[in-house]
Amino acid sequence: MAEQRRDTGDGRGAGERGAGRPREAEAEALERAWGDLVATARRTVSDGLVVGTSGNVSVRVGDTVLVTPTGVPYDRLRPEDVCGVSLDGRRVLGSLVPTSELPMHLAVYRATDARAVVHTHAVHATAVSTLVTELPLVHYMSAALGGPVRVAPYATYGTAELAENTLRALRDRTACLLQNHGTLAHGATLDQAYDRTAQLEWMCRVWLTASSVPGLTPTLLTEDQVTRAGERLKGYGQP
Repeated sequence: MAEQRRDTGDGRGAGERGAGRPREAEAEALERAWGDLVATARRTVSDGLVVGTSGNVSVRVGDTVLVTPTGVPYDRLRPEDVCGVSLDGRRVLGSLVPTSELPMHLAVYRATDARAVVHTHAVHATAVSTLVTELPLVHYMSAALGGPVRVAPYATYGTAELAENTLRALRDRTACLLQNHGTLAHGATLDQAYDRTAQLEWMCRVWLTASSVPGLTPTLLTEDQVTRAGERLKGYGQP
């Protein structure tokens, strides 16, 4: 028996009428996400977390990863400059070349439930990455990042080795330092990834400031104290 199509009153069957909606919705979601990504990238500059085109930002929409293109100042990015790749790195949107740090971003998406990633060359965090292998527990907000923040061993930017080092440092964490390089944080949204980036930079600044006082050593928290703070942070904010 031939399948019958329900008349929708506009001369099209129900299947024809709704066929374009998922694609339209996806296109709208990608457009909104690109606008949010550009705004976040510009914020990293205005807040002093990057200089020029250093650092990069990405956001995942379904199986598409939108990412800042390489070498393009963020204040020049336009809606038509959208740059998108698949999870295996194939370019699926736009004509601009993606950031050189694409392997690191994609590694995070494949290994975690991240929906957004922010990478910066923040001054204080980068300085700390040259001094220690783990950010000392100078403040309980380490708990908001999953615990003591590790430093990923140095590797050349844009390489698979750097991506692997980053994933190890991120185990059970939402942010890490990259030795002699900068920071990486991820989250469920661009706002959350950015907030974690800013929080990490602030903690690094606090530790460097306290450590610079001659003759005094900063008091540090224990991991147990940070864990207890983390339990309280779960209920922080409005319901």
